[in-house]
Amino acid sequence: MPVPVPRQRAIPAVESGQALAAGAVGAPLKEEAHRDAAPAGGTTLTLLLIEDDPVGSPIVPELLDSSGKPIRVRTARNLTEAERLLTDDVHCILLDLALPAPGGKETDDELAVLRHVLQLAPRHAVLALTGSGDAERGAEAVRVGAQDYLFRDELDGRLLSRAIRYAVERKRSDTAERRLTESRLRAQENRRLERGLLPTPLLDGSSLRFAARYRPGRSRALLGGDFYDAVRTPDGTVHAMIGDVCGHGPDEAALGVELRIAWRALTLAGLCGDELLGTLQEVLEHERADEEIFATLCTVDIAPDGRHAGLCLAGHPAPLLARPGRPAQLLPYDDNGPALGLLPGVHWSRTQVELGAEWSLMLYTDGLIEGRIGTGGERLGQEGMVEMVSRQLSEGLHGEELLRAAVQEVRRLNGGELTDDVAVVLLDRTE
Repeated sequence: MPVPVPRQRAIPAVESGQALAAGAVGAPLKEEAHRDAAPAGGTTLTLLLIEDDPVGSPIVPELLDSSGKPIRVRTARNLTEAERLLTDDVHCILLDLALPAPGGKETDDELAVLRHVLQLAPRHAVLALTGSGDAERGAEAVRVGAQDYLFRDELDGRLLSRAIRYAVERKRSDTAERRLTESRLRAQENRRLERGLLPTPLLDGSSLRFAARYRPGRSRALLGGDFYDAVRTPDGTVHAMIGDVCGHGPDEAALGVELRIAWRALTLAGLCGDELLGTLQEVLEHERADEEIFATLCTVDIAPDGRHAGLCLAGHPAPLLARPGRPAQLLPYDDNGPALGLLPGVHWSRTQVELGAEWSLMLYTDGLIEGRIGTGGERLGQEGMVEMVSRQLSEGLHGEELLRAAVQEVRRLNGGELTDDVAVVLLDRTE
């Protein structure tokens, strides 16, 4: 049946199989029919005809492209021959539905041969060929997976060439749409997975306020190599940490999640300080894909009274401490040890720091301080960050609002999106 034919992009030309003789059914083709038979760009389609007697009962007229060359036609008398001739250079299959079922088995399924071909050639366009009185069977063939159906006794060169081109384009469109749908589903699943991998702090019973801001550097990603977490142990101590795996890809993101989960488990099991960091280094060395991968880490354990804390740094920037009536400052970083995964058998010091009655403690990754400022190569740095956060605190910003403003200003100063992951954690204590 005649169908509208969309314009088709060029298809690689290949050597043909057996072409049907010129004594085929149908009048000589006109020049217009020749143009219909040729795909866009002047290349030639290849058709595989599967029919039990394609030469003795020629059902395909001679097809010529716009230059007068025949469309390549390969013929197969049965499915065994078809499987041998079905190579990647075949663009369309014309299948006679009257062929016996695969293996010569008797079956009540009138479309068994079509189902077999669709399974054999999932990437090829398929045209079903049936008798003029069997339109219902042809329509069912389309529902099963064929791109179109044709009546055996109504074929002519123009009709067939248009149907071939339409089938090829429809198959391409269906394949592209299916791949796009699969890609969207994978992206949605990845987003759900990444959201599920972000931490939910365990701070029940604590008077401290918690806020966090996370922005991966990878385009269209929800999770990067930065990681953070916070938990409260039964003795009332609040433990918080933030870390950064070198690199920005999915492998680094996965390693960051592993380190975060390991930190939570070890912390809840009672480990702290050097013993905790040493065990995390063992986890990193076992899980990393390359020996050059390392991770920086900052951990704090805040006493139940909230007035002092222990600090461990493994190659990570020191946290920022802000208190009412005092300028914001960085916590001591003289005892900053090496990053995890750099040196075997090292130890990390735990520094005791006084926090006071009211304070805000901000942990961050280097993505927050390595953004550029202005048109030159100068970066914000820790001093610039301290000045920026001090100003924002003086403007009355707190919690998530403060973190949002800090990240937005860093992006503005950078003149656009940051290329590195950014993670920021804020803990507040008020009387």
